[in-house]
Amino acid sequence: MRQIVIDELSPMERDNLDSFLKRTLQAGPMVGLFWLVMPQEQLSDIQQAHISCGPYFCAVELENTKLCVELLVRSSSNLHCDCIAYATKDQRRFILNFIDRMLEEEQIRA
Repeated sequence: MRQIVIDELSPMERDNLDSFLKRTLQAGPMVGLFWLVMPQEQLSDIQQAHISCGPYFCAVELENTKLCVELLVRSSSNLHCDCIAYATKDQRRFILNFIDRMLEEEQIRA
């Protein structure tokens, strides 16, 4: 799996990230799992053509000492479809901008 990992989080940093994620993202089906929804303007051509498979998101998982952000853009309604793919350059930029903003706002040094 392609992902971005921020590791060696202190307990305080982990708590700060947990608070930030709960305030800004949709909660997933398990504790510590969140959905970063892709804005309509960031969708690839096939994702825009498969709008009924949306919304599209990437998973953000917060563990005790690390944060993992997947670079797979998933469909919320379909497990197997051509519209599910690794992030495009623009989508990666969107994801990285989100991570940078989150780390800056929460003053994460890990």
